[in-house]
Amino acid sequence: MKTVDLIVIGSGQGGIPLATDFAKEGKNVVLFERDVLGGSCINYGCTPSKSFLASAHAAGRARQAEKLGVHTQVNVDFTTVMQRVRSIRDSFNHGIKQRLIDAGVKIVYAEASFIGERIVTGGDVTVQAPTVVINTGTSSLIPDIPGLAGTPYLTNYNFFDLNSLPPRLLVIGGGYIGLELGQGLARLGSQTQIIVRGRRLLENEESEVSEVLVKALEQDGIKFHFNTQAQNITYKDNKFTVSLSTGETLQAEALLVATGRKPNTNALNTPATGVELDERGYIKVDDHFHTTCNGIYAIGDVAKQPAFTHISWEDYRRLKAILSGKERTRNDRTLGYAIYTDPQVGRVGMTFEQAQKKGINARYVTLPMSNIARAIEWGHELGFYRMVIDSDTDKILGATLVGYEAGEIVHVFLSLIEAGATWQLLEQSVHIHPTYGEALPSLARLLINT
Repeated sequence: MKTVDLIVIGSGQGGIPLATDFAKEGKNVVLFERDVLGGSCINYGCTPSKSFLASAHAAGRARQAEKLGVHTQVNVDFTTVMQRVRSIRDSFNHGIKQRLIDAGVKIVYAEASFIGERIVTGGDVTVQAPTVVINTGTSSLIPDIPGLAGTPYLTNYNFFDLNSLPPRLLVIGGGYIGLELGQGLARLGSQTQIIVRGRRLLENEESEVSEVLVKALEQDGIKFHFNTQAQNITYKDNKFTVSLSTGETLQAEALLVATGRKPNTNALNTPATGVELDERGYIKVDDHFHTTCNGIYAIGDVAKQPAFTHISWEDYRRLKAILSGKERTRNDRTLGYAIYTDPQVGRVGMTFEQAQKKGINARYVTLPMSNIARAIEWGHELGFYRMVIDSDTDKILGATLVGYEAGEIVHVFLSLIEAGATWQLLEQSVHIHPTYGEALPSLARLLINT
């Protein structure tokens, strides 16, 4: 058994830069990866999904250009679409491998598990280290639906291996993965239906967000089944048959299961090193990412951090600072994220309801996209901008944007909140006309005399 300076388990967007930084400093670093380098983001998350959606949204927007007087005939070469997606994914993946090699990181392509305190084994390699970082991420949570097991259902893990466009698609789940990929296939030509257990989409977002997205996705021909569960699934003659709790039966050539995530901790054998898990299998960490075993840390979504690449990457920066004696904590930055449906959803900070639950004297203002000049001119009237403020301090607490490229525009609020800015600063800003960003000071001006 060899002793090294650092062991990293998992090559997600937090583990990779941490391993390379330590190796460049002359440390002896071993990284274990059971699958392919890059974690979910590079291989079956951000990179392939956004490459896929580039094609899907181009097709969708071309069809919707009729309201602008532009009539098109859209022909989708699905094989070329997916070949492009995989080529981009492979290119990014290769770049990560070369980065690790150049830094001097020893890569072990094997599933890692603990066999003692800070002792890790995988393949034919067993090492120990004073510092171990777990960055194993999460994977699809598959519901226990009779008949599902053993069928060729899709998850975001194997979705991008598709070579032919399924004529019909069923999606189980109303979260962002199901919505993005479901709308994507619909725009490329699949007849799509989405089965949602609850009463609305994106149950953690404001209800108005769901209302807008339902309208938008219905324009793409998507049909929704709310307050509905899949009770039984069969697969025969290359078709899925799904029996619903409503008594209805649906058929399709493809079935996408997008019902949540689970932590990748089963194979780690954490009891061998004294690392405790919570009731759902996530690794317990304190505010400094320290687990219940001295010298072992966990970052990213396996530690129940928000499941976004930029959060995992910031966890790397946080942990690196902590290990060097600086003060960082796991939630010391404003949370922002986006959902890449069309229209997009951009979110940052707190919603009005979240602020109220914290006991903050909050209020909010909302500006419909139909009141924004650029949105009217470009035919993007569906959606809204919303800002939440602290009535006692006038500081901006959060924002929800639903509209064209909202994921880009929401960064204005992210920076303002980080700076502790008030709504008056935004109101006094002079933004360029005509732009979508011009509407942000207009949104703030709704607070004048209220």
